[in-house]
Amino acid sequence: MTTADHVVADQEPVFRLLADPATYGLGEGEVRRIDTHGAAVFLAGPDVYKVKRAVRFSFMDFSTPEKRRHACAREVELNRASAPGLYLGLVPVTRRDGVLALGGEGEIVEWAVHMARFDENATLDHVSARGGLSPSLLAALAASIEAAHRQAVPARGQTGRELRAVVRNVIAGLEEAPDVLAPARVAALDAAFAEAFDRLEPLLARRAAAGEVRRCHGDLHLRNIALIDGRPVLFDALEFDEALATTDRLYDLAFLLMDIGVRGLAFEANFLLNRYLIACGDTPPYDGLAALPLFLALRAAIRAQVTVAARAQRTGAAREEAAREARAYLAYAEAALAPRPVRLVAVGGLSGTGKSTLAAHLAPRVGPLPGAVHLRSDVERKRLHGTPELERLPPDAYSMEATQAVYAALRARAEAILAIGHGVIVDAVHQRADERAAIAEVAWESGVDFLGLWLEAPVAALEERVAGRRGDASDATPEVVRWQAGREIGPLDWVTLDSSGPRAAVLARAAARLDAEG
Repeated sequence: MTTADHVVADQEPVFRLLADPATYGLGEGEVRRIDTHGAAVFLAGPDVYKVKRAVRFSFMDFSTPEKRRHACAREVELNRASAPGLYLGLVPVTRRDGVLALGGEGEIVEWAVHMARFDENATLDHVSARGGLSPSLLAALAASIEAAHRQAVPARGQTGRELRAVVRNVIAGLEEAPDVLAPARVAALDAAFAEAFDRLEPLLARRAAAGEVRRCHGDLHLRNIALIDGRPVLFDALEFDEALATTDRLYDLAFLLMDIGVRGLAFEANFLLNRYLIACGDTPPYDGLAALPLFLALRAAIRAQVTVAARAQRTGAAREEAAREARAYLAYAEAALAPRPVRLVAVGGLSGTGKSTLAAHLAPRVGPLPGAVHLRSDVERKRLHGTPELERLPPDAYSMEATQAVYAALRARAEAILAIGHGVIVDAVHQRADERAAIAEVAWESGVDFLGLWLEAPVAALEERVAGRRGDASDATPEVVRWQAGREIGPLDWVTLDSSGPRAAVLARAAARLDAEG
């Protein structure tokens, strides 16, 4: 399909005006233009001006000046909540005596969103390309998203079936590009979506009735998040379709998880999911995890559809790159919907053996995409005591009774997650034989496979590790390590791994055992 099939009006005079440095009094300064399928963005000195394209797609309609004005106004309104310093307002493009101008008096021929400019290399797609999606950044991002979702108003009258209507539109869009996306694969994806919705519609309806459907960001991917003053800022929320943006909060999150995962960053996607669940505190949306693979697949399919549409505006190498991206999104959607075994993995060992690090890196390999829920005793203990994760607890929080409560809570959460068909990995010391037996019993009662991994390393190395910890939920000290080392472990039927070597080698051995057990 060509660009002419979508474009309904000639905006080139407006684009030439906004691309001219003289429009902004910049003299010889450069104006950078960025084009997407729905907008033309002009970066001029400290300012940004964004014009909606006069296009009509099956999923987006900016075909009239009034529709474009409304979309611009809605964009400013929506984004001022999360990015108040970026969105400055609307500016008209006017014509007087046949001359176009930015602002001023005269006939209004177009509208532009006026934004404060930030470093365009600070958006998280660029940060990701530089390998900058660190655990600390992902944790901050998860907290920001959870806060936005918590503040979003639940939608009334939702049934949970709204997303099913989206699929038909998406599949139709994918079918328009048989030269890029094999028709047989698109048909198989359509059938997989139908099966998933048949199975999950009751769950989606329950979540809608419980207020989990809200007016969310709607377009939450890496390019729409920027690192500003050291913190992640969400911007460019979906403004052109209230129905598309009013959805299950996990579907909103799924866009970002997919965008990270399709880049091959499985650890980062899984880590973000787990930090989001932790940010939810006492009420994480575990029930919704059953629908997460469907959400991921639909987000990927939509991205494939949008990429195919944008391909029509490209030529040469850029056109080929768009085709490659569309095929990658299709492959991710297929992978998300592919059945994966549900498993419970437990990682034990004395403090400092690297349980949490290993569990976090194994989690993407366990269960449906984007991988297992990682339950950590240190984090759970802080939650049960109502204490911030990095704040040290008093000694009585580590009494036998308190520890038993922590382990009981871990098992209860693991059981709930397994029951809805998602993978779980639990990391805790598990030094007592009855603790190890109890977590294995959860797997047996849930009807899933179990793998127990026990990590060992010299006590001196463990003492050194815990002494050097910074910014971690664990309160363990070298004294705690020595106390643990003096206790009996009892009969050990878990797989023992030496964790004193390089982390990559330990992960490789654990992954190999995971694959072998599978």
